[in-house]
Amino acid sequence: MSEDIRNRIVEIIAEQAVIDPSDVSMDQSLEDLGIDSLGLVEAIFAIEESFDISVPFNANAPEESEFDISSVGAIVTAVAGLIAAQKG
Repeated sequence: MSEDIRNRIVEIIAEQAVIDPSDVSMDQSLEDLGIDSLGLVEAIFAIEESFDISVPFNANAPEESEFDISSVGAIVTAVAGLIAAQKG
């Protein structure tokens, strides 16, 4: 997985949490970082824009989403998978 993908996602999440990127670890959940549902949606939009991908995420039913948001690391892995699938 590309270090660039990880770093950019950490930057996006840190921005939403209003913390330094160095304070974000791969095993933290967005809830651990203080990101609420609105912050989650904004982070998803920022990820889509940053990587020119469409994230299969339903903000009204996040538990039914195909996109794993259980931790920062899970988000990085999911985004890397979407990018790889798009490149085909």
